[in-house]
Amino acid sequence: MSIRIDPGSHVPIFQQIIDGLREAMAAGAYRPGEMLPSQRELAARVKVNPNTVHRAYDELEREGLVHARRGLGMFVTHRAGRSALLGAEEQVRQAMILAVRRGRSAGLSADRLRELFNQVVETGASRRRTRA
Repeated sequence: MSIRIDPGSHVPIFQQIIDGLREAMAAGAYRPGEMLPSQRELAARVKVNPNTVHRAYDELEREGLVHARRGLGMFVTHRAGRSALLGAEEQVRQAMILAVRRGRSAGLSADRLRELFNQVVETGASRRRTRA
């Protein structure tokens, strides 16, 4: 599992970590009951301050996606996979709403937006296949 951090993004780094872990849980990279990397280990892996990872883990715990076991670390909850998938779907939905609004304000037709969507889906799908 690799989380990609974009320091130039408008999305805070702790949120990028949350999003990456949610995506990994939704994809099954982390299964219920499985331990997440320690905060220090993940911080070293993604080259951020451990406090940033701590903030991300705290948020995931508040959402009920992970829970702490004293002295052992953070573990994925049983509801995490489904919950993470629903969260990912909502993020995609919101991004699509924004894209449609921008396209419509630029004068693009619904048909052209569908064409662009299909192109992106096909390009993304082929790109994913070549990485695997």
